[in-house]
Amino acid sequence: MKRLFLALVVPVVLAAAVSAALAQTPATPMTPAAPMTPAATAPAAPAPGVPAAPAAPSKIDKGDTAWMLTSTALVLMMTAPGLALFYGGMVRQKNALGTLMQSFIIMALISIQWVLWGYSLAFGPDKGGIIGGLEWIGLRGVGAEPFDAYSKTIPHQVFMAFQMMFAIITPALITGAFAERKKFSAFLLFTVLWATFVYDPLAHWVWGDGGWLKKLGALDFAGGTVVHISSGMSALVCAVMLGKRKGYGHQPMQPHNLPMTVMGAALLWFGWFGFNAGSALEANGLAASAFVATNTGAAAAALGWMFTEWMARGKPTVLGAASGAVAGLVAITPASGYVGPISAMIIGALAGSLCYSACNLKSRLGYDDSLDVVGVHGVGGTWGALATGLFASKAINDAGADGLFYGNPAQLWTQIIAVVASIALAVVMTAIILKVVDALVGLRLSDEDEAAGLDLSQHSETAYAGGSGSYGEFAAGGTTFSGGMRTTDAKPRPVH
Repeated sequence: MKRLFLALVVPVVLAAAVSAALAQTPATPMTPAAPMTPAATAPAAPAPGVPAAPAAPSKIDKGDTAWMLTSTALVLMMTAPGLALFYGGMVRQKNALGTLMQSFIIMALISIQWVLWGYSLAFGPDKGGIIGGLEWIGLRGVGAEPFDAYSKTIPHQVFMAFQMMFAIITPALITGAFAERKKFSAFLLFTVLWATFVYDPLAHWVWGDGGWLKKLGALDFAGGTVVHISSGMSALVCAVMLGKRKGYGHQPMQPHNLPMTVMGAALLWFGWFGFNAGSALEANGLAASAFVATNTGAAAAALGWMFTEWMARGKPTVLGAASGAVAGLVAITPASGYVGPISAMIIGALAGSLCYSACNLKSRLGYDDSLDVVGVHGVGGTWGALATGLFASKAINDAGADGLFYGNPAQLWTQIIAVVASIALAVVMTAIILKVVDALVGLRLSDEDEAAGLDLSQHSETAYAGGSGSYGEFAAGGTTFSGGMRTTDAKPRPVH
């Protein structure tokens, strides 16, 4: 615990100290970086005797600001209660509270990381197209005025807060891959390191002013690469490196509360309108188009998964329909601001079928992705990013590009580069981070703790009054704790 305390607290203290020191000097107003292609975008010189047209000044729009504050709250709701309930219902009863805790505490942990250094690394002044500088550490210079490189009509702090919610939910998605077997201390340290060394650089590559994938022309409206490919591929590394749950493939491990999972999926669907439509950064026609594409993609994927499962297994399942909707939301995310409703329908329907098939491969491939993060987010995000290169149309968003089906095959190649780059960063850095965390605090629960469940072993609590064990039993230790574990294991658990 001492090593965990030092690993978590030292960076926070250093960041706070640097921020305080910088606050003693006047902040220099930041100016946007040069356009991506200065020769092509620089305005022509005015004719002799004709005054140059003044640039449109940045001005806060109350409607845009209100919409973005609403979208920010919607995206936060996706993590808790949305994802917390979605994942919490899919684990066994003895791990329900611990799973809810992971999504909940990430909101606190990443909120602090983002304010201290995360936002500066992701969106701060560009350093070689790879990372943002530390000029904005502690949100120094990030105030109430717009920052033109990101949005001309909302306060810079509103943009920062909106992006914070993306940074929160992305590592929370990964928790489904190592559900029921990772130490809480390891989870905390992994989350901070992963956000700093995977999410923040990738966000800068794709969305940051000067990021190399952004300059390349990669299209990712709301996070296919940054959020879903990064979390899905990192989830695969986690599942492989942590190994299978004890009894996986031999003991029943079914969800303990499917109504909770369906409620979580519904909240994710609801919050996703802020996720995608909010990425227009204005209350305008593009936001409306992204809203419709999001709903259409989710609906088509829920049906696509349901009918595929129905044909394969003879009956449709509630869990399948809920998972299909989430898969559709994942797949339409990068394309939502660049495609119309018919394209969204195709992307979603194929996502439902593809992700269903991918989730059924894990038993053949031999890894234990507890809650199907790889199949839904890894595969769904990859398909969505590639589909953007197929279906994108400048008729929907003239700030984007046409895809292959609209006469621009080069865009598909650009999307492939973005996908490969995202996978490479996520896989390599996640493996390194897991090695570091394992060396510092250890990754997995002991056999005894895993048998007892996260709730008792990590938090000295139980999710339900009728559940085995209590705070007092765990605190007492010895035979009482062992008895609690025997009671927990005595009830057969259905297979997930």
